Amino acid sequence: MSDAISEAIADPNTLADPPYAEELFARIRRESPLSWMTPQRTRPFWFLSKHADIIEVERQPQLFINAPRTELLTIAEEEQTRAATGGSHHSRTLLHMDGAEHRAYRAITQGWFLPANLRKLEDSMATLAKEYGDRMVAKGKRCEFVNDVAVWYPLRVIMTIMGIPPQEEPEILRLTQGLVARKDSSVEGVSHAEDGSLNAAREIFAYFSAIHDDRKRQPRDELASVIAQATIDGKPIGHVEALSYYLLIATAGHDTTSATIAGGLLALMQNPDELAKLRRDPALLVPMADEMVRWVTPVKHFFRTATQDYVLRGQQIKQGDGLMLSFVAANRDEEVFDAPFSFKVDRTPNPHLGFGHGAHSCVGLHLAKMEIRALFREILQRFEHIELDGEPSWLAATLSGGLKQLPIRYTVR
Repeated sequence: MSDAISEAIADPNTLADPPYAEELFARIRRESPLSWMTPQRTRPFWFLSKHADIIEVERQPQLFINAPRTELLTIAEEEQTRAATGGSHHSRTLLHMDGAEHRAYRAITQGWFLPANLRKLEDSMATLAKEYGDRMVAKGKRCEFVNDVAVWYPLRVIMTIMGIPPQEEPEILRLTQGLVARKDSSVEGVSHAEDGSLNAAREIFAYFSAIHDDRKRQPRDELASVIAQATIDGKPIGHVEALSYYLLIATAGHDTTSATIAGGLLALMQNPDELAKLRRDPALLVPMADEMVRWVTPVKHFFRTATQDYVLRGQQIKQGDGLMLSFVAANRDEEVFDAPFSFKVDRTPNPHLGFGHGAHSCVGLHLAKMEIRALFREILQRFEHIELDGEPSWLAATLSGGLKQLPIRYTVR
């Protein structure tokens, strides 16, 4: 691939222009689906744009590990983190673990996120969705959906299951935005410096440290206590690992769902026939949730590192090479999805990679889909008509993101 394409892949502004990004990824899939990228400000890496290649890598976690490179960072960001921590990361989440360690830490919350356990949340989820429907009604006939609803609803869900009171919402949002929005210079209130991610993580650790200590002394029936009381091989999990767990749930657990909800609503407004299908058959909310995740792909990529030489798509991957698994490119793969550039609420099958694949698939995927279904069930019931009320805009990002603004207008039933 050319230098210009390498730079575009590493540029956060690429994903803020979805038509351009889709055209770029389609060209890569067509001309060089496994490409060696050499942006000036990052270390070089292989770019995987095809669904089958990502599946092949994800099915071999012993050959392609998460550590030491999990996301696209500039060389300066990597050096800042190494100088401050002595390692490659500012935290030790499930995203940074491999093998037996990953399985052990994932098991701490995996049972909690299974559908059988999540059913107890259905009533409270419906109540919460109604609260945000009420909020839209109170706004009159229009609102800015991202910042009035989409960022707050999944955040409240996460805070509820973590046992954090609602009055803490603005602070939690501020903290998580420090990680999610740091590459978009137009977002106020967050640091856009090279060490912005590191400082944001430190703030999140400081916030959750008090919660962790409290739940160790006085556990409750919520997820924060599950983490605080967790043991590995009979010993309490480390302080950094516990705080990293809170960080992962607080950020990934709400930002990805927020992006999917906003992007999903935009897709419905832009495809009124699909919205009409939903209104005629609310059972389609089930496949709709997966199609929204495919359509938005809120987590754009993760990295893996080769532990040995490997031939993929006829190309020689060398031990130590980094591989960017581009979920956002693979979720439009023409060889896998029928009409991949069409949004279909009834798309089945839908083998999207929006939740990853294999050992490192998203532990909270069932909760995310439950949240999506609950909110859109409320929207379908409460609002007779809904449409755009201005131009949407997208967040500049490389790892995760979605709409930054979505002005809408609507009529209430």
